[in-house]
Amino acid sequence: MNKKILLTLIVFIGLLGSVSAQKIDMSLLEDMKPRSIGPAGASGRITAFDVELNNPDIIYAGTAAGGLWVSENGGSTWDVLFDDGKSASIGSIAINQNNPNEIWVGTGEGNPRNSMNNGAGIYKTIDKGRTWEFLGLEKTNGIHRIILNPNDPKIAVVAATGTPWGENPERGIYKTTDGGKTWTKTLYIDMKTGAADLVVDPSNPNKLIAAMWEHRRWPWFFNSGGAGSGIFVSLDGGDTWNRRTSENGLPKGDLGRIGLAFAPSDPNRVYAYVESKSNAIFRSDDGGFNWRQVSKDGDRNIGGRPFYYADIYVDPINENRIYSIHSTVTVSEDGGKTWGSFVSGGRVHTDHHAWWIHPEDPTFILDGHDGGLTYTRDRGKNWHFVTSLPLTQFYHVRVDNDIPYNIYGGAQDNGSWRGPSQSWFRGGIRNFYWQRLSTGDGFDMAPDPRDNRYGWSMGQGGNLNYYDRVTGLMNKVRPVHPEGVALRFNWNAALEVDKIDKSVAYYGSQFLHKTNDRGASWEIISPDLTTNDPAKQDYKSGGLTYDNTDAENHTTITAIGPSPKKAGVIWVGTDDGNVQVTQDGGKTWNNVVSNMKGLPANAWITQVQPSEYDAAEAFVVIDNHRMHDWTPYVYHTKNFGRTWTRLVDDTDMRGATLSFVQDPIEPKLMFTGTEFGLWVSVDAGTTWSQWTNGYGTLPTQDMVIHPREHDLVIATFGRSFWVLDDIRPLRAMAAMGMKNLLDKQVQAFDAPDAYKAFIGESFGYRANLVGDAIFEGDNRSPNAMISFYFKGKDDKTERVKVEILDDKGIVVKTINQNAKNGLNRFEWRLDSDGANPSAGRFSRGPDVFPGTYTIRVSYKNEQSEAKVNVFADPRMEVNMQDMIAKRAFMEKYNQLQSQVSSMTIDLRNAKAAIEKVNARVREEEKSVADPVIKRGQEMIKAIDELYYQINSKPAPQGSYSDGTVLSAKLGLVRGAMQSVQLPITKNDETAMKLIEAAIPPMEAKVKALLGNDFAAYKNYINGLGLKLISDK
Repeated sequence: MNKKILLTLIVFIGLLGSVSAQKIDMSLLEDMKPRSIGPAGASGRITAFDVELNNPDIIYAGTAAGGLWVSENGGSTWDVLFDDGKSASIGSIAINQNNPNEIWVGTGEGNPRNSMNNGAGIYKTIDKGRTWEFLGLEKTNGIHRIILNPNDPKIAVVAATGTPWGENPERGIYKTTDGGKTWTKTLYIDMKTGAADLVVDPSNPNKLIAAMWEHRRWPWFFNSGGAGSGIFVSLDGGDTWNRRTSENGLPKGDLGRIGLAFAPSDPNRVYAYVESKSNAIFRSDDGGFNWRQVSKDGDRNIGGRPFYYADIYVDPINENRIYSIHSTVTVSEDGGKTWGSFVSGGRVHTDHHAWWIHPEDPTFILDGHDGGLTYTRDRGKNWHFVTSLPLTQFYHVRVDNDIPYNIYGGAQDNGSWRGPSQSWFRGGIRNFYWQRLSTGDGFDMAPDPRDNRYGWSMGQGGNLNYYDRVTGLMNKVRPVHPEGVALRFNWNAALEVDKIDKSVAYYGSQFLHKTNDRGASWEIISPDLTTNDPAKQDYKSGGLTYDNTDAENHTTITAIGPSPKKAGVIWVGTDDGNVQVTQDGGKTWNNVVSNMKGLPANAWITQVQPSEYDAAEAFVVIDNHRMHDWTPYVYHTKNFGRTWTRLVDDTDMRGATLSFVQDPIEPKLMFTGTEFGLWVSVDAGTTWSQWTNGYGTLPTQDMVIHPREHDLVIATFGRSFWVLDDIRPLRAMAAMGMKNLLDKQVQAFDAPDAYKAFIGESFGYRANLVGDAIFEGDNRSPNAMISFYFKGKDDKTERVKVEILDDKGIVVKTINQNAKNGLNRFEWRLDSDGANPSAGRFSRGPDVFPGTYTIRVSYKNEQSEAKVNVFADPRMEVNMQDMIAKRAFMEKYNQLQSQVSSMTIDLRNAKAAIEKVNARVREEEKSVADPVIKRGQEMIKAIDELYYQINSKPAPQGSYSDGTVLSAKLGLVRGAMQSVQLPITKNDETAMKLIEAAIPPMEAKVKALLGNDFAAYKNYINGLGLKLISDK
């Protein structure tokens, strides 16, 4: 073919693609925001603190990947300040104490374990967090310390650890003298060595000490230590540095990670935790120039995992008291010689990463750890755990089919959890609705689809349980090879339940294991599906300090995907880059990864998602950041892996890909989660839009679409679970095409199933009388969530009529809804139109019956219809005949209420007319005014006499209720109106008879008063020629 013709065809095809591209304008979806539901009782990793010294009730806490949080009341309540920058992982915080409106935040964790979160530079706010400015250093990956010069707020020095996953020059000590506009790297060793710590002399801001750290990670191994590590001192504010060596008392040979701390009460006293061949605490008495070892060689009480935590802190008043924060917290009272326990692991979570001591009151301490934030105000005698920070790092998410459905997931260092997607109790989704089902590091878990009382939960290193959530029984069911072959399980091993045969579960080591008896026995149905590279199976990680916790287990299965369309089709992905598929239940396997063009070798396969539409179709998610590659990868095949299409790259989204889901009903609707957020496509992956409505740059670790409720359920690695309710508007965008939808004046969407649920009292507390500190996850009502698109103008709202029609086409409810341009979402309370109220309190009509209803949305001459199913409360038995009788009873009550309302309104209107006459006539001559006013007051007295036989007379002081009046008798029936699902009682019938008997005599009195006395009064007024009362 002629090259010119070929080029023309390529351009034409490209133009066709651009026409069909459907980027989403997220401003049109402002009403569609995911709910943050928790849990917060598990909380999650805290990485940094800073506190306003002039007002220590104002506390800032940085988190591993949940953003920056602030408390302005000493830790009682918390608000998120920053989670929508380039990264939500916080490594350091620094307040300008001379101007606490100015806060600097460095992103990226400084404790680089296998599951660390990555940063993207440094930010500053000058308005206490309302707005943020990006200051650069994006490629440093982690900023562990920020030092602000107290004498010049434009000067800052930061410690950048650099990425552990590769070698690059963006690491070391950086300094700015212009408030972050430009940076100079003032201390740099090499491409493997970053800054682990940075401290400043409390008496001299120009004196700094830095700890440099040579470290490196691979997926199967990590090394801490090397020639690049060491201690450096600067006397000119970080411009130049002088290295301390063994000649100055430090250990000979390679050093590893080092933690530093000045003694605030004696700045000549400096301490260092030094990782070497024998880890120890060192002390300097001349400000960091010369050192001597003070702790015993290899004393485990100082901490045994320096790569993960090596921070030390000195009491601000007592220079001999040092805290070492590590798996636990230990303390020395003798200048570092001996160490003992300070924090009990039985009351406070392990794995401590952040510590702050009040500079004037050392009994007040903040402790940040893998389980959240704990503080003490009596120096550790008692600890208070903050229960309102939803920071859990979930690896996976599952759902069941209960009503409401429950959400399941395993969390980093916080076990495995189950909790409700919504609560039918007062007070929102509180922590005590969540149940921890297993301990340790939680990973994948799955409720048994046959009976969700039981299910699978997993811990690190392949530890698999089959649990009973009612009794708490844990049956250990980790597979054993029948010939004694050592099984390799990933830190986050793969687990899956068969989509067709619900009795079958699969588990991955290097082999694929299958059980149909809840793990009592296992069958190996594959050969070794990994590369089985022995170079990646030497479990001696750590470098200077061994650390073998299964976190670096490699050449293992990390993803399993049995097809929901065809039995025997199973996909498997491995951490060393294989993608295997069987079409015969495991008898034969085909490694298809070589067909995935452009995929780096040995890349980590995070997910394999079989299609809901075709057994030959699948999606593969690859996370290659462990090989220093943060490019997003998702591949798609339609022919069992013979050929692949790449769906995403770094022109579509930011960050390594973690998760993917295709909508099971509309194939063009897709979601992708990366380390830096959530993306959506409505055109089968041609274009992608970041979801920014109510959702930050959070690590979107896993997702599932609930098959009944059509919710997108999200597991984040740092902000617990989220639920994007009812994604059917997005389905419609995908099915109709964005342009077709946006051209419509109105478009209604089918609503989720609605339930006439009773909302009960909450557990453990009174519903709302709990103060402000308790966590309440965003809840959703069981009522009908109605969504429609409206093509509006600018930012103006207009009235749109929404009607609810029953199965006979009769309008049962009319709602005049304010609508703005874009998606509009509101709640219908499952009520019908009521009587015209005398006051706003009783405007609802009777509840509608269970059934299918039509939603009709109208604007001018345009209208659109959709459906909603209304169900009875599934927790109770209802009888249709009883409901029919109850509905008739409620309609009768509605009519009686209308009659009482009409009498009340008529009397009130008559009285208002008289008062208007009296006010007007006071402008006339006294001889004219006095008789008119007197006649009016007599009429008002007669009206009030009847009015207060219908309604209670207001008390001159306090409150008062008269049980003899007509409205009170009506109230005896009103209690039976709460639901059509409750049958009529004898008591209800008696109350109804009483009000039925009382209304006609009162109507006769009102009719006589208004038809005779008030009519005569009107004639009298009009006869005077005043014409103040109309005849209407």
